[in-house]
Amino acid sequence: MKTRKLADNLEVSALGFGCMGLNFGFTDFPEENDAVALIRAAVERGVTFFDTAEVYGPFTNEKIVGEALRPMRDKVVIATKFGFNIVDGKQAGMNSRPKHIKEVAEASLKRLGIDEIDLFYQHRVDPDVPIEEVAGAVQDLIAEGKVKHFGMSEPGAETLRRAHAVQPVAAVQNEYSLWTRGVETNGILKACEELRIGFVPFSPLGKGFLTGAMSKDTKISESDFRALLPRFTPEAMEKNQALIDLLKRVAAEKEATPAQIALAWLLAQKPWIVPIPGTTKLHRLEENLASTEIELSENDLSRIGAALAEIDVEGERYPAHLLAATGR
Repeated sequence: MKTRKLADNLEVSALGFGCMGLNFGFTDFPEENDAVALIRAAVERGVTFFDTAEVYGPFTNEKIVGEALRPMRDKVVIATKFGFNIVDGKQAGMNSRPKHIKEVAEASLKRLGIDEIDLFYQHRVDPDVPIEEVAGAVQDLIAEGKVKHFGMSEPGAETLRRAHAVQPVAAVQNEYSLWTRGVETNGILKACEELRIGFVPFSPLGKGFLTGAMSKDTKISESDFRALLPRFTPEAMEKNQALIDLLKRVAAEKEATPAQIALAWLLAQKPWIVPIPGTTKLHRLEENLASTEIELSENDLSRIGAALAEIDVEGERYPAHLLAATGR
C-alpha cells in the first residue's frame, strides 16, 4: 500500500477506511465480529488509517474499531471526533465547550481501549464556542499525551485559519467527490495547501451512488440516512446517472470499475489527499484498494474535467438544516 503524509509527522495509507457504515447511518449491517474481521482484513492489506466518531452509534462504533485495532495498535492511526451533546442515545445539538471536549476524549479513549487518540477532529464547528477555545482545549490534550493531532471536519476556511494559528491542524475532513466539489471553490483546499494541512475526503464514492450500483429504482429504507438527502430522490438519481455514464466510460478504458475511477480521480487531485471510503464487504474493500494502482494521466483528468463541466448535479448533498452546520 502506498502512503501519503497528512502532516509532516502524520503518514498514513493512501486510502483510509471510514468505519461509520459498519453499524450506523445505513442498513444491512454486518455482525459485530464480522465488522471486526473486516477492519483487520483492511490492516492486513496495508490500510493504516481508520475513522470513527463518538456519535456513530452513538458510542458503539468506537468500541468495534477499538476491539479490531487494539491487537495491532502500533501499526495504525485512529481518528475519532467530538462536538455534539448526546442525550438518551441521540445527538442533541452542538457542544464544543473545552470541558466537554476533554470529557469526550476521556470517554473515547476508554471505548477504543487505547492510551492516545492519533487524530481528534471537531466534528462540526460550534457557533457558540470561539474556535480559539476549541483549539486550546485540544492543545491541552496534546500536552497531556492524550491526543497526538488536531483535526477539523467541514469548517469554513477562515475558521480553519484561526484554529491553526492556536494549534496546528493536521487534517481537515470534508465531503469531496466527483459530485461534491465545493472544497475546490470555497477556500478550504486552498487553505490546506497554504498551511500544509492534509485533506481527508469522506463519502468519496458519493455515499454509494458513484459505484454505479444505484438508480432511480433503488429502494432506500427509511432507516437509511440517505432517505433524508435530496440527491437520493428517484428524480435526482435518474438525472445524476450522467455521472455514472461518465465513470463507466473511463472505467472501460482503464479496465477498472466506476468506484475505482472515482477514487483514482480524488487521489490524482493532490498528493496530500487521503480518501476514506467505507464498506461492509471484503470484495468492495479490495476493489477500493486497487484504485491506488490506477494512474490517470493529465489527458484523462482533462477529459474528465471537461465532461464534468457539462453535467449539472441534481439535488443538494444535505437538507438545509444539515447544510447549515457546514462551512462555518
